[in-house]
Amino acid sequence: MSGKKTISQFDLLLIANQVIQAHDDYIDGMRADSVEEKDGVLVFKGHYFLDDNGLPTSNTTAVFNMFKYLAHHLSKEFTLEN
Repeated sequence: MSGKKTISQFDLLLIANQVIQAHDDYIDGMRADSVEEKDGVLVFKGHYFLDDNGLPTSNTTAVFNMFKYLAHHLSKEFTLEN
């Protein structure tokens, strides 16, 4: 194994949401609601701040980039338990 810590989805979401709230690019209401692992990469999902027509808003890119940041940094450290 690669030395990653095995963690539950619940505990990983707690960590991820703490990271989000402490980040300089945090937007009120930004949070990860779910996480799954695909080929060793953690994929975070949550509210993307889409408009009433389902189109991206100015905050959508910030949320996408935050989830990408979480995947990049937390995938190195954690793997989800089965």
